[in-house]
Amino acid sequence: MTISDLPAINASLNAVSTVFISAGWFWIRRNLWQRHVPCMIIALTASTGFLVGYIVYHVHVGEKSSGYTGLIAWIYFPLLITHVLLAFVTLPLVIATLVPVFRRRWDRHRRLGRWTMPIWLYVSVTGVLVYFILYHWFPPPNLALGQQLMFAQGRSDKAK
Repeated sequence: MTISDLPAINASLNAVSTVFISAGWFWIRRNLWQRHVPCMIIALTASTGFLVGYIVYHVHVGEKSSGYTGLIAWIYFPLLITHVLLAFVTLPLVIATLVPVFRRRWDRHRRLGRWTMPIWLYVSVTGVLVYFILYHWFPPPNLALGQQLMFAQGRSDKAK
């Protein structure tokens, strides 16, 4: 595994979070907290893994501008801005929602969870969308070139 693998791994962890946040919400809406709890533990673990991978990646690679213009910029930048702003809110919200669980304050957990779940879900879903836009659907020239070099290097390594 190399540092260039982290964006795909991070997107996968966001996708796992999305699935298990949704499943946790599904089960708690049906009063099946015994199924809700493991879903939320998996979602929290995946989101934590994402955060660690995201920080490691950006410490090593830095931040890169997409250079988007036109229609894709009109779609991408509002998506990215809302994703980033809500991501900053998500971590404290998730912690604030989790603390009452350990104190068995279900009323407070429920009240905070009504805000936390949709925001956390939005951040997870948009994280996957940002990844696909940047790396698959509309890769900017600077990232596309990096992918070409990475794949060319992989082919030359296999030839040896």
